[in-house]
Amino acid sequence: MARPLWRTVFTPRWIALLLLALAIASVMSVLGVWQLDVYHSKTAAATAKRAEGAPVPLNTLFSIDQGLTSKAVGRKVTVTGTWGPAADQLYISDRRLGDQNGFWVISPVMLDSTGSADGSTGAVMVVRGWVPTVADPAVKPLTGRVELTGAVAQSEAQDASGDAAKGRTLQSLRIPTIVDLVDYRIYDAFVVLSSVDKPTASSATALAPAIVPAPSPPTDHAGLRNVAYAFQWWIFAAFTLWMWGRMVLDAHRSDDADDSDQADGELEPSGTVSA
Repeated sequence: MARPLWRTVFTPRWIALLLLALAIASVMSVLGVWQLDVYHSKTAAATAKRAEGAPVPLNTLFSIDQGLTSKAVGRKVTVTGTWGPAADQLYISDRRLGDQNGFWVISPVMLDSTGSADGSTGAVMVVRGWVPTVADPAVKPLTGRVELTGAVAQSEAQDASGDAAKGRTLQSLRIPTIVDLVDYRIYDAFVVLSSVDKPTASSATALAPAIVPAPSPPTDHAGLRNVAYAFQWWIFAAFTLWMWGRMVLDAHRSDDADDSDQADGELEPSGTVSA
């Protein structure tokens, strides 16, 4: 009869090795959790650092000729220029503020400087804020000079190219969609308005959309190394326990083989009877 596995497991030797394996696996698991905490702290620190820095002119971060860099997303910037054509104002649907659904109001600002090497002009699209409906008085386009502060935001992933043919209300905030709706160059980024530093006569007395918080910056990919390290530690922990189980099974099979050989030896005749 085969020897039961539990008789091999519950021996002092394998119990001691199991306790050692559990201790090692526990340490490795804790190290994995620690690496994950490091990742979260790095991401939070990078996000906070970008959001808490002093505002800088938009054209000093990157020019209108360049694509948006991840390090610029979330940075506070200042924008100086003139409110763009009223006909180019846009609305982004399905935007929540508190428990209400509404729209974001997007207006162009024609910039004094775009950072372009050839000195060409252009605009940046500014998220002025939130309104409950596109008929709200606060959506009235502004005119004249403006100096404002806001945070840099990137395009959303959802495609809204099909909305462009239906009107000025889009489902997502995307530069590739908006660039075909205007006849001037625009930055590959949005500025989410936080304050108007020098309001013009038209904006000083006008109703304003409710200010919205800037979207969260993207993940700091440098911190993803810590996520990889965390998974490595957890894999090592699982491997340690697997190795203990494999060694127990090997020992159990060896004991079974020894028991079988011993049983066969006991069944062999001890000698022969002479005639």
